[in-house]
Amino acid sequence: MFAIKAAIDDPSAGSFVLAGQKTMYGGKNIAAGDTIFVFASENEGGTGLVARGIVTAAESIARSPGIARQTPRVSLTIRRMALAKRPLGRSALRPFTDWTDGRPETELNFKFYRQATNKIVGISERTAAFLDGFF
Repeated sequence: MFAIKAAIDDPSAGSFVLAGQKTMYGGKNIAAGDTIFVFASENEGGTGLVARGIVTAAESIARSPGIARQTPRVSLTIRRMALAKRPLGRSALRPFTDWTDGRPETELNFKFYRQATNKIVGISERTAAFLDGFF
C-alpha cells in the first residue's frame, strides 16, 4: 500500500496524473494495480487526505547523469475510487511525534510532515486500515 502527498487541483476528479513525483520510504516500488491514498498537499493549498485510488500507470523517471545523490522519481496515473468522508491533514497528525509508538498517525506524520516535501511513500497494512476508516 502507498500514499502520496501532492498538488491536487481537483480532488473530485475521476483520475489524477502526477508527473515526476519524489519517492521515499519504499515509494519507488509503486506499480500499476496498487492501492494509493491521495493527500492534497497543504503546502499547495490542499486539505490533506482527499481520495483513495488505484494506480493505473507507474513509470520510473531515469536519473540524470552526473548527479551523485538523486531521489528516485515516478510518474503516476491514479483512478479515484472513493472520496474521503472526513478530514485528515497536518494539524490532526502534528501531535503524533513519538516515532517509536507504532501508531498509524505517527507513521503518516513521520513520512509526510517531518520533511514537508511532496512525495510517494510506502505505508504499513495497519496504516492502510486506519486510512480506510476515512472512506
